[in-house]
Amino acid sequence: MSSKPSRRSVLSGLAALAATGPAFAEAPLASLRPLARGTVPEPPPPPEPAPAIDLVRKAGLGGAVGYLVVNARTGEVVEELNPDLRLPPASVAKAATAYYALSRLGAAHRFETRLLATGPVEGGRLKGDLVLQGGGDPILDSDALGEMAAALKAQGIFEVTGRFRVDPSALPYVPEIDAEQPEQVGYNPAIDGLNLNFNRVHFKWKRAGGRYEVSMQARARRYSPETAVAKMTVEDRPGPVFTYEDNGNIDYWTVARQHLGNEGARWLPVSRPADYTADVFQTLARSHGIVLDRGKDVHGATGTPLLTHVSPQLHEMLGGMLRYSTNLTAEAIGLTATHASGTRPSSLIRSAREMNLWYNRALGCHSTGFVDHSGLGYGSRVSARDMVTLLQAARRGALLPKLMKSFNAGDDAIAVKAKTGTLNFVSALAGYIDAPGKPPLTFAIFTADMPRRDAIRIEERERPPGARGWANRSRGLQKQLIRRWAERAHA
Repeated sequence: MSSKPSRRSVLSGLAALAATGPAFAEAPLASLRPLARGTVPEPPPPPEPAPAIDLVRKAGLGGAVGYLVVNARTGEVVEELNPDLRLPPASVAKAATAYYALSRLGAAHRFETRLLATGPVEGGRLKGDLVLQGGGDPILDSDALGEMAAALKAQGIFEVTGRFRVDPSALPYVPEIDAEQPEQVGYNPAIDGLNLNFNRVHFKWKRAGGRYEVSMQARARRYSPETAVAKMTVEDRPGPVFTYEDNGNIDYWTVARQHLGNEGARWLPVSRPADYTADVFQTLARSHGIVLDRGKDVHGATGTPLLTHVSPQLHEMLGGMLRYSTNLTAEAIGLTATHASGTRPSSLIRSAREMNLWYNRALGCHSTGFVDHSGLGYGSRVSARDMVTLLQAARRGALLPKLMKSFNAGDDAIAVKAKTGTLNFVSALAGYIDAPGKPPLTFAIFTADMPRRDAIRIEERERPPGARGWANRSRGLQKQLIRRWAERAHA
């Protein structure tokens, strides 16, 4: 039951409040002089921004944080924290690869994929072998192969009396980018001089009654032929979700039925890109009535060029790589850039070592320890100072900042062009900041909790517990730092 307060209780409460004095009521201790009519009072001073170290502590990331931001015009340091600490760059490494490739190959470089004839063409018959020769093109897809098959028919060729061979020797064969990744992740494919559809196969499934219909396709926008180099079987088991077996010529996959649901699709990596490309081209050529009998691979093939597929210019490919963070593109372009110097490394780590040496000689970077060109490899390390040094050099060329993706820092007035990088319990961001009335800034931020990353079992590395929340906190810290720097920078 409730009762209304009495008049006496209300008056008593007001008297008690008045008796506490100005310290309680926060009343002014002196009379305020009224402002003249039309006068606008001065706004209170803005609160002092929290020290950056407080922002880092509140993010609760654990592990280590290193960053550096400089005035892009003068090189003057705006703020830094552990700028010489070597930390994993994740996909920020792709920005380093992009500048390396632009410097070595030039923005107008193109990749070529050719069809060669080892004998004469008479009456529509190629009396010799047909060779599909790769040039390392990282964005070759089934649509391009379909166009080449159609062009072959348009030349009047309807029969090849010899064998169909492929030449993938433009780049070394690499079975996977990082051996520490789960087998089923599509971002960790093999690499070769012939690459197709980012060396991924499209696994699609749909429940039909009490069974599943599955397909393994070389999927592109116009052409999506089935491939015979990858097989999938649905099995009754609680786990693991996927298993993989290398048969020598075929990738054998199984998937646990309990994890499929009614329908879906995902990309799986291809372990033998040259075989995959050859198989798809044979299928597409057959659709035009040209039956090809596969023979052994060749290296350094010579012959009469029948037709050539030419890739877009390098700067366009790098723009896509930085936007979508495609690992295969980074690795193939990085390997090609190293080859341009006359060095033919047999592995990614040897090619990355050449890139490290180039940055050391060209820019005086001493902490660059990339083990590949994509940043996927576990062992890559670089400091914020060296990352800013190379980004400053790239800024003078003007092209790299234009290729980078816009990053939303939570303030529309601040324009950020940057490369992001994310691995399990690793998050990185590096690039350029422009704010109204402020000098342009160049920055790099690296965060990593390596003990927590090391504790993840390999089968959990696709989606480990806690990784998403950690990454969100790191991105929140990155945005706070960018807004802080844009406010504190002086022209």
